[in-house]
Amino acid sequence: MGGTGRDEDGHGRLGSALSGLAVAVGCVLFLGGFVWGALVYQPYTVPTESMAPTVEAGDRVLAERIDGDEVRRGDIVVFRDTQWGDMPMIKRVVGVGGDEIACCTGNGRLTINGKAIEEPYLLQRDQPASEEFTATVPEGQLFLLGDERLGSLDSRSHLQDAGHGSVPRSAVSARVDAVAWPLDGGIVERPEGFAGLPGGVSRPGPVKLMAAAVAAGAVLIVGGAAYGPVAGRRGRKRRDGAAPGVA
Repeated sequence: MGGTGRDEDGHGRLGSALSGLAVAVGCVLFLGGFVWGALVYQPYTVPTESMAPTVEAGDRVLAERIDGDEVRRGDIVVFRDTQWGDMPMIKRVVGVGGDEIACCTGNGRLTINGKAIEEPYLLQRDQPASEEFTATVPEGQLFLLGDERLGSLDSRSHLQDAGHGSVPRSAVSARVDAVAWPLDGGIVERPEGFAGLPGGVSRPGPVKLMAAAVAAGAVLIVGGAAYGPVAGRRGRKRRDGAAPGVA
């Protein structure tokens, strides 16, 4: 009888359709993830060691495009200010408008409004600054320090400026979410030391979802493309094996 051939042809057509669907969905996810990333994130190459060890000189980071009003303490931001040389720079926000910043306590910790802050990300954990300082952050401004406190040229170098070393929120163009290169850089975590202060810490951007979409798309494309030829060969083998007994 010819029923077996029709069944095998039907299975073959179904497999081919599913294979094509998997590839199509995979392309949407793969390309969509990259397009999404291009719209939300700007790549930035770190020029100096001032943010080591969190990000190193030469690292390629993904910085989420944000408005300066979204910035919270603990964020690593990309900004540009004429008082700082009018070029893109990357530092960590440690103070916002109204904060009293001081360094250091007896055990060498930075204080914000009298509260000592844990900063486990520092390169020199026992030396959060090369010298003592105090600063009052004007409203609408941000006080920024590098994680490599002994060598970073940051707000401490501008304490005599009108803003007491701070920059306006409008100077910020993006917030660092992840290190894209080297590949083992990973996500830049929000520091818990600032979580108990008013406003808390910011929420990560969609970089994990973006990466998951790209990875899932790649798997579907490869799997779908491989399934068609494999299913075709298996179908031909079954037909060849059944051919002698077909009436």
